[in-house]
Formats: sequence, C-alpha cells, structure tokens
Amino acid sequence: MSQNLAVRIAAIREEALGIRSYVLEAEDGSELPQYTAGAHIDLLLDNGMVRSYSLTSDPQDRKRYAIAVLRDASSRGGSAFIFDNLRVGSRLSVSRPRNHFPLEEAAPFSVFFAGGIGITPMLPMVWQLEALGREWKLYYSARSRAGAAFLNALLPLGSKVHFHCDEERGTFLDIREIVRQLPAGTHVYGCGPKPMLAAFQDACSELDPQTVHLEHFSAAEKVNESASFTVHLARTARTLKVEESVSILDRLLEEGLDIPYSCREGTCGECEVKVLDGVPDHRDVVLSKKKRAENKVMMICCSRARTESLTLDL
Repeated sequence: MSQNLAVRIAAIREEALGIRSYVLEAEDGSELPQYTAGAHIDLLLDNGMVRSYSLTSDPQDRKRYAIAVLRDASSRGGSAFIFDNLRVGSRLSVSRPRNHFPLEEAAPFSVFFAGGIGITPMLPMVWQLEALGREWKLYYSARSRAGAAFLNALLPLGSKVHFHCDEERGTFLDIREIVRQLPAGTHVYGCGPKPMLAAFQDACSELDPQTVHLEHFSAAEKVNESASFTVHLARTARTLKVEESVSILDRLLEEGLDIPYSCREGTCGECEVKVLDGVPDHRDVVLSKKKRAENKVMMICCSRARTESLTLDL
C-alpha cells in the first residue's frame, strides 16, 4: 500500500447517462508517473474502500490522469460514494498505474470489442495506434446512445469505429461472426459486462491465446471456500495454516508480514506472489489462461490451494 500518489480532482464531466469522468492532478502540481495504454489506478476512498479504474487520458500527458466511473445500481458502495462525495477540489490518494491489459503495438491489425463502460481502457489504445499509423477497428456496443460514454469523441474517427446500439438494433452485437472473418494474426481485445465477455471468450476460443486480450471490471463470482491448507514461506522458513474462512493475504497480515495489496478481490494484481511448489486454485481475474496453467504466480488475496500445501517466495 506504499508509494501512493496524492492528487486532487481538477475537473468532473458528465460523459453519458450515469457516467462521469474525473480529471486528477498531483496535489503539488508535479508531473505524474507515466503509464502505458490499458493501465489502471486504484482509488483509496475515505470510506475504506479501494476501487480500480482504467486510465482514459493520453499516456503522454504527465500533468493529469483521467478516469470514468459508472454509477452502478448494484454498487457495493464504491461508485455511489464517488458520485455522492467527490467534488472538484477533493483530495484523495491513488496508486501508481499498473497494467495487466497491455496493448500489443506491433500487431498487424487490432480489433477492440467494448461493452458500455468497458470502452475506458480502450480509449488510450485506439489513440495510440492511430498516432502510430497502425491498422485497427473498434466495435463499441451499448444499450442506448444516452449511455455510451465518449461516443462523440470516437465517431470522428470514421469507419474504424462501429457503434452498435442494442435498443436501436433490437439485438446484441454478433461478436462470433466478426471474429470469424478476421485475418490471421489479428490481436483482439475485450472489455465489458460479464455476458459480453462470455460471448467474446466463446467467439475467440479457437484463436491463438497470445492474440486474445481480456479485461474484467469486477471479480469472479464468489465460490465456496476450499478446505484449510498449509502455506510454507520459503525465505523465512515459516509454515502457516490457512483456515477455510481466511485468505492467504489476511493470514500473512495476521503474522505481521508486510505484503503489498490493494483491491482484496483479485482485480488489481498488486498482491501477486511467486509459487515455488504446490498448485494454486486461481480465483482472480488478472492472470491469463497461460499464466494460470503455469502455476508460477498467484494472487493471494483471493486464490487458494488445490493441493494440501503451497510454498511461496516469501
């Protein structure tokens, strides 16, 4: 939780129905750490919550960060708190940018599938590719035009942007048909609500996994906790028992270990730890299928063990 940044809100804009953008500047007026397209930051809210938001601003602009927040009707308190309490001039602490959804700038062709607020991490990506003169196309779907944030900024890009309004067309975007016609080697990106991501993953199931990129905005559904297991800490030669109702992270914190963490639900990647032995039960939404299969790292805030014990590089 160290090395956070002190920022103030410089501007707030209504981007669409129920969506606001927040422009953040360093409290002391200094430059902010640089980041790459697809990165996110965590907001450390005064109510004790930590929420992750994609950066929507130009990565080359070191004076400000921008995020967009959807006021979710099923909010657990994060977006509602931001809408109700943050104003221009409000001060808050944010993490340094991290990127688990990086852009492959050298790809011969890139295609983006954004659903609703899922457009946010893709804004810097398409602008970056446009600046580089790369070939790309964006399929942006939303339930209504009123709820489509940043649409007016994207439409001037012409035929590279295909907007699909569910209300107007009476059907969802046919991701499978679009993917079926893509040339070999195309890199595809998906971000949006869970049903859209499920359709995206199904449509891309036969593509080279190295060309498929996925971003979740929420953690996976809760599952029953596995039985208790043992964690061996290789560096300190300690052995700890992790009970059914306790996460590995909480158990380590109980022991006084200084472990970096943020979201506590497997969406930010801050608590990633190397696995030296044993098989993790991966429950995060950060690691790719390949990374999960390798079992070399895990997110200890939410993931557990498939074996009786795990040995971690701690």
